[in-house]
Amino acid sequence: MVEVRLSAVRVDLQSNTPVLLLTEAEGVGRTLPIFIGAPEATAIAFAIQGVSTPRPMTHDLLRDVIEALDAHLDRVVITELRSATYYAELQMSRPGGPITVSSRPSDAVALAVRTGSPLFVADDLMEAEGVLLPADDEDDEPANPDELVGQFREFLDQVRPEDFSS
Repeated sequence: MVEVRLSAVRVDLQSNTPVLLLTEAEGVGRTLPIFIGAPEATAIAFAIQGVSTPRPMTHDLLRDVIEALDAHLDRVVITELRSATYYAELQMSRPGGPITVSSRPSDAVALAVRTGSPLFVADDLMEAEGVLLPADDEDDEPANPDELVGQFREFLDQVRPEDFSS
């Protein structure tokens, strides 16, 4: 497995769709881009920025349920790409032994950001789908959370329901 970090959540200008950028923590710096939905992108941006809501959002609720069940999210693993869909696993430990739960990558990353859990990508997946992105003019730090929220608000202002139809 390749350990990765969430290097950015951006909006792809061609498709006007949010994309997660998961970059190798060590190594040659390959990045796995995963297109995600706007609600999940917003949830991730809120977690990065530390935005608190009056009631728990879905990913906050799941974090709280995991803790209430005396379990711990050990890691998130992006496992495969099948029929243009990425798959992930939540690998957890609990008093009764380890447990693995299938997840969408966007939900898994949103939960990992909330719990401080590490992110991994399967070796063969990173080999097949990882790309070397050109260096930004910025340093290699994650994007400013205010900038991320601004990008998502702009995206939400421009998105139409028919953009999501097949």
